[in-house]
Amino acid sequence: MNCFLRTIICSIFALNCATSSADYSNHPDAEKFIDTMIKEHQFERQQMIDWLASAKHQKSIVTAMSRPAEKSKAWHEYRKIFVTDIRTSRGQKFWLENKETLDRAEKEFGVDPAIIVSIIGVETNYGRNVGSYNVVDALSTLAFDYYTQTEKRESRRKFFTTQLEHLFLLAREQGKDPLTLKGSYAGAMGWGQFMPNSYRNYAVDYDGDQFADIWSNPTDAIGSVANYFTKHGWKEGQPVATKAHIEEGKAIDAKELNRMKRPTKTIADLVSQGYIPIEPFPTDLPAFPIRLEAKYGQEYWLGLHNFYVIGRYNPRTKYAMAVLQLSQNIRSNLCKSDNLC
Repeated sequence: MNCFLRTIICSIFALNCATSSADYSNHPDAEKFIDTMIKEHQFERQQMIDWLASAKHQKSIVTAMSRPAEKSKAWHEYRKIFVTDIRTSRGQKFWLENKETLDRAEKEFGVDPAIIVSIIGVETNYGRNVGSYNVVDALSTLAFDYYTQTEKRESRRKFFTTQLEHLFLLAREQGKDPLTLKGSYAGAMGWGQFMPNSYRNYAVDYDGDQFADIWSNPTDAIGSVANYFTKHGWKEGQPVATKAHIEEGKAIDAKELNRMKRPTKTIADLVSQGYIPIEPFPTDLPAFPIRLEAKYGQEYWLGLHNFYVIGRYNPRTKYAMAVLQLSQNIRSNLCKSDNLC
């Protein structure tokens, strides 16, 4: 059976029958993709064919995409992965080693350095786990083989096809061979785990060497994360979230919980619905309610605008809360041991 016919059959019956030796240059969707790269970006056809022919299907990527920790684990289980003593101490060390850069980033971008450090900690454990997949393999697998007839999968296919397009563009812009770029199973790259479009839009050369090296240069990684946050609306000096209780006898609307969208209601609105914030923030601040599954019950929080901005990095309440709590632990450690409050 030739590759074209085989792929058509797999698509019709929603089968995952690609192999590690799949030649993506022969995929039925590849011709359109290649034409786009030629017409819109002036790539050479043979170069595109060679790159896609070199990309390999990775079954482990499809498996990982089907069970992300944000969905499969309760909050108390998810928290134990990222908000740990070792990640906190490594964050403290990273802050001290890069204090000058973090101070500069805070001054120039207005972003809390604790959040920058925490993002890098949650994403890659301070550069220790940046991903070992060839990004072209990851994005080709997800663009061409990770979809069924469902609308959600089709949306993901379009997203990853766009990321594959950006991968080849950034490689050309930076003078890199796209087959050598490494990243996560989802195609995210470097210390801050930028997708290719985020790299092109937000990565910055923060040390002035003419290359935004987010893979091995913590200075560029810090500047790039800070730039990402400020471009997504981080509000300098504003709080992120506060824990809350539920007023006795009040029934809350579960449909309003954990909606990682720009908040439109205010703390005052939520207080009227029965939420009692622990911290005395101004009642006109926009906020949305959060419920997390703790080990011995439910936790309630009010996420503010900057919590939503953290969610622009990864739109999951558990992820944003892990970033917030790790940042708080790192700052607390610095205050106690290094007097950097």
